[in-house]
Amino acid sequence: MIPLVDLAARHARHAAQIETRLLQVLRSGRYMGGPELARVEQRLAQCFGLAHGVGVASGTDALILALRAFGIGPGHRVAVPALSFFATTEAILFVGATPVFVDVRADRPLMDLSLIPSDVDAVITVPLFGMGGPEPELDLPVLCDAAQAIGWGWGTPKADACALSLYPTKTVGAAGDGGAALSADAGVIARVRALGSHGMSAPHVHESLGRNSRLDALQAPVLLAQLDTLCARIQRRQVIATRYEAALEHAIPRDSRDAVHHFVLRHPARDVFREHLRQGGVASAVYYPTPMNDQPLVDYLNQSCPVAKQWCRELVAIPCHEDLSEPQVDHIVSLLECA
Repeated sequence: MIPLVDLAARHARHAAQIETRLLQVLRSGRYMGGPELARVEQRLAQCFGLAHGVGVASGTDALILALRAFGIGPGHRVAVPALSFFATTEAILFVGATPVFVDVRADRPLMDLSLIPSDVDAVITVPLFGMGGPEPELDLPVLCDAAQAIGWGWGTPKADACALSLYPTKTVGAAGDGGAALSADAGVIARVRALGSHGMSAPHVHESLGRNSRLDALQAPVLLAQLDTLCARIQRRQVIATRYEAALEHAIPRDSRDAVHHFVLRHPARDVFREHLRQGGVASAVYYPTPMNDQPLVDYLNQSCPVAKQWCRELVAIPCHEDLSEPQVDHIVSLLECA
């Protein structure tokens, strides 16, 4: 079976470099903080053209801590696209705010900016599957959930901060969980760093209710090795995506700057199509089967997003990572051509 993601192959590509650096970190005895982790934070920020970054325990924590750094909490309303992984909504609920679900565009599964209500206090954008596009220009905090966007070519985000997931299956993934908050504003990152370290503004001085959310230095060798080859790996994904699109009658419009975290397509008979792939030895996945506004936890909000719901009926992801061999790509293309 050709897998959707192949983490063992990715590690094998960088194994010597990672394992040498990891041994150095272990022997240093500096497992939290330190120069290697500082390099990771800087490199991640640079991926988005930003100046500052701080590692945290997960992408979800990056969202939560960034919202709190903006002062978002109970009584606030936060606009969020209806189509995303539920952690985007979970972070809003966790800080005590109310999610306001915004339907997505008909042509690409991204927030329809024209539908953002005028009475929200903040906006979370999501470049889903590595897709970029116009961003809101509003006089209120904008947070980009960039979990799937690393490697995009859309330049510096207009958002006030980006929340990045480093979950293992991400394009740059840790050997475990991890995340980062990124911003051009040093003050935002300082607040996130303090909130992620028990709200400490100075050693043993606690001015805010924080949490224990830090990225450990043992992840630095894994992440740095992947960052060193990020551009080449994104280019390989884009080449594969172009081949897939040529085999599809109706591909989702993709910009050449998109990062192709996942290659997704729409199929009106998705289950039949997925069985066709399975019989051909190709894995697939559904991202996402249910729009966030239809999740049981937020049913009480009674918000309708019909375009997102239609996307959820038809979306399917197929393998499109840099460790696919040419014969594997050829085989997937042949399955697409006769689907």
